Amino acid sequence: MTDPLPLLSDNDVRHWISQNVPADEFAGQRVLLIVPDTTRTAPLPLLFGSLSDHLRPRVAALDVMVALGTHPPMTEPAICTMLGIAQQDRPAFLQHTQLLNHEWDRPDRLTTIGVFSRKDTEEMSDGLLSVEVPVQINARIADYDTLLVLGPVFPHEVVGFSGGNKYFFPGIAGPELLNFFHWLGALITNVGIIGVKDTPVRQVVDRAAGMIPNRRRAITFVVAPDGSAKLHGLFYGPPEDAWHGAAELSGRVHIKRVPRPLDTVLSCAPAMYDELWVAGKCMYKLEPVVADGGELIIYAPHMDEISVTHGRLIEEIGYHCRDYFTGQWDRFQGYPWGVLAHSTHVRGSGTFEDGIEHCRVKVTLASGIPEDVCRRINLGYRDPQTIDIESFANREKDGVLLVRKAGEQLYRLDDP
Repeated sequence: MTDPLPLLSDNDVRHWISQNVPADEFAGQRVLLIVPDTTRTAPLPLLFGSLSDHLRPRVAALDVMVALGTHPPMTEPAICTMLGIAQQDRPAFLQHTQLLNHEWDRPDRLTTIGVFSRKDTEEMSDGLLSVEVPVQINARIADYDTLLVLGPVFPHEVVGFSGGNKYFFPGIAGPELLNFFHWLGALITNVGIIGVKDTPVRQVVDRAAGMIPNRRRAITFVVAPDGSAKLHGLFYGPPEDAWHGAAELSGRVHIKRVPRPLDTVLSCAPAMYDELWVAGKCMYKLEPVVADGGELIIYAPHMDEISVTHGRLIEEIGYHCRDYFTGQWDRFQGYPWGVLAHSTHVRGSGTFEDGIEHCRVKVTLASGIPEDVCRRINLGYRDPQTIDIESFANREKDGVLLVRKAGEQLYRLDDP
């Protein structure tokens, strides 16, 4: 067994920023800081406060945009809380800093910076897809000299590892490219892509980011898997370089091995996952270790939404394996491909033959989503009040696993 990696203290983090983020590079520039929303574990008050103190004396502007992708927008007070801006400091702070939400669903807020041709998408997808895709991004980038990403890196079901240029695409991007590469990830499958560093989807994201006319920089970081938001490491540079180092470290920190497949997994969603659109991560990170015919329970008593943004469409199509959609493509190709991808990732792998779908594992919700809705969207249901969490603890030898804070640590089987 390897020794645990050391954690950085708050003073270590402040010192690292002062020594490794060259303020002279930003002198006189208008800087847009791009940050995650609250669905990622991150010590943003510490990082934002340290970075702001370090850069603000040198820059012409330092504004903040939340890389929502298609997540719901955040209120100004919520963004301030996320960044650690005290109530009494907000009036003065907001006089010289804009807090912006990405607006993916407003065409007038987007600008087209390039196009992927059919030949491009065929090449990047290894022939899985052949479509022309416009590369669109938030039009506000035209107001800035430098785009500076500040975000964590975790194993990710669509791109392999999150972070880096993913904060541009899909973080502040238009829907067409998002739909394209999310479906590409679904075709490869969650199990085939999650925790893999070099993937076709990462190639798409990096090539799209190369079209951005602004200077790009990133501070990436790796948080401890215990939910403390303490850091194991930080990296700075062009997004590709900063992501590379963080992804290597995340692969050491965020992947846990188990010796054998498990029949039952209780995957507990943290409070930051308040809709199934993000709580699906409780399935993504654990699907590789569930036995054939086993059950994964997403335990989220606080959750009563499928998706604020996409809920209506998800209720129409339900949750199904990839082959259910590809086997009936004429029926489903008109739906947003990102929604189809989410569906397949939550439902997991399976087959669709002779009109019959057979999914490898049973996925059950124990949440505030009613039983009739769960059945309608093709998921199992458990009343969360009937679940005694502790009865699942320390039973790995029985084929039962309890994960108390699921969604960010990837579980894999030991190598044979």
